[in-house]
Amino acid sequence: MASNEGFLTDEQRETLKIAAQNSEVLSSSPKSPRPLLSDHQIKVSTGGGKAPTVGFAVRHVRRSHSGKLVRVKKDGAGGKGTWGKLLDTDSGAHIDRNDPNYDSGEEPYQLVGSTISDPLDEYKKAVAVLIEEYFSTGDVELAGSDLRDLGSGEYHPYFIKRLVSMAMDRHDKEKEMASVLLSALYADVISSAQISQGFFILLEAADDLAVDILDAVDTSALFIARAVVDDILPPAFLNKAKKALPESSKGLEVIQIAEKSYLSAPHHAELVEKRWGGSTHITVEEVKKKISDLLREFVESGDTTEACRCIRQLGVSFFHHEVVKRSLVLAMEIPSGEPLIMKLLKEAAQEGLISSSQMLKGFSRLAESLDDLSLDIPAAKPLFESLVPKAISEGWLDASFTNSPGENGVLQNGDDEKLRRYKEEAVAIIHEYFLSDDIPELIRSLEDLAAPQFNPVFLKKLITLAMDRKNREKEMASVLLSALHTEIFSTEDIVNGFVMLLESAEDTALDILDASNELALFLARAVIDDVLVPLSLEEVTSKLQPNCSGTETVHMARSLIAARHAGERILRCWGGGTGWAVEDAKDKIAKLLEEYESGGVVSEACQCIRDLGMPFSTMKW
Repeated sequence: MASNEGFLTDEQRETLKIAAQNSEVLSSSPKSPRPLLSDHQIKVSTGGGKAPTVGFAVRHVRRSHSGKLVRVKKDGAGGKGTWGKLLDTDSGAHIDRNDPNYDSGEEPYQLVGSTISDPLDEYKKAVAVLIEEYFSTGDVELAGSDLRDLGSGEYHPYFIKRLVSMAMDRHDKEKEMASVLLSALYADVISSAQISQGFFILLEAADDLAVDILDAVDTSALFIARAVVDDILPPAFLNKAKKALPESSKGLEVIQIAEKSYLSAPHHAELVEKRWGGSTHITVEEVKKKISDLLREFVESGDTTEACRCIRQLGVSFFHHEVVKRSLVLAMEIPSGEPLIMKLLKEAAQEGLISSSQMLKGFSRLAESLDDLSLDIPAAKPLFESLVPKAISEGWLDASFTNSPGENGVLQNGDDEKLRRYKEEAVAIIHEYFLSDDIPELIRSLEDLAAPQFNPVFLKKLITLAMDRKNREKEMASVLLSALHTEIFSTEDIVNGFVMLLESAEDTALDILDASNELALFLARAVIDDVLVPLSLEEVTSKLQPNCSGTETVHMARSLIAARHAGERILRCWGGGTGWAVEDAKDKIAKLLEEYESGGVVSEACQCIRDLGMPFSTMKW
């Protein structure tokens, strides 16, 4: 007993006693956080009488079943044959929501993400819808109003980039529409700085656009050239962009093509403006030609189903009145084809392909143009009068047509016969002028009519006939108007003639979709040519109904006149041609007078005046 007690000192026995108590507590409560042993080191004696040596601290030692000492981790996680950390949990354990003791507080926290809307992204989505609608309707005013209502003016450069990039992947019609819209929005909705910034963003994206659009580089160059020609992008933009773009970028290539291929070419302004077909009027002419072609093919084949399919394929339901009008004209030109034409119109009406309103408009438009048509088809009036009852009796033309008002309608009573004869003579004179370009002869013919009270009617006929023709005739009409004002037309005649035109603008637009723009150009050209003074536009407006389409046309004319370089642009709006004779005549007259002032030779001056061959311009002196 005594020998055994010699192995341990009293202090060591006390330590072992505490360790035994701790072991009992651990077995009954394995989750106890208290340490297994105290931090005191245990000195173990190796034999009787020998001084004890210091061993490993007990908390860092485990004895395996084989009797070997194993060092364990300092944090108590243990190793092979140990229990692991006291607070370790089973990684495979999960919370059972069906457990009666389930507590939702034990659920792990989850972060729920919420989408933060980017104002720029929302703006881009909105303008994409706006642009799609504009490409469908072609309504410039509505597009400008929608963009203004959208707000977020600081993002307008992205609108320019989106508009151009969307148009680049479409037909020439959409490209032309995009350029027209940019010119319309310039200064009014989008500032000059935003225009420049928008095109620079487009140049920066040229490399990406070229991946999806094969001709993106050339098309972008043409858009930039068009913007420069339209005076919405300053030429200095090109040099600034070249300095800011990387040398290897597609954007720099765009600038180089715009400069060398488009802006440096002779007559570049006219070439660039006509690259995509010019204004929407060209598209209307193409539609008219397609309508005429399909109707003539129908008369030859007699296939009504195919003709209806072609009409439907045109996709111009708002322009079906032109199908009706041209069908009736063709029936007059080819009497043998009349039964087929009437059958086609009847089936198109019964199928709902041509609406009743479009049918009425078609008949009304033809009724109003019968005076002009009678020059080519003498029997046009009686033929038309025979077609109307047939259409009404078969049920595809509304009977209200017989009560429709119209300036030239053959179904009206009490027409002024003198006015009717004047209109017929005026149309013949205008046609002759378009063929001969002989202004003095036209003035003599008007003087022979001896009806100055109808001068406004002549002006209306002149411009209406010119609008439905090519740019050459439009230019000739403006030149003639300047000559008439000098010779026989008063300013009041000119003003009243434009008032009559603007009052019937909505009806004219049924045949000529771009009539409003054309009339605005004629008005602006009259001011540039000194036929009207700017104040005359106020007089024209005062004679129109408030808020009618005519007042919008006058407002458009004012905007054209107020633009930079307005004189040069408006004089060249129809490609120059014979119209430059007015400006050339003014220059020649000025030089002639300067030479006469210095030389004083009257006979030489008179000879120069005769050489001008423009007696109608003597009042310019």
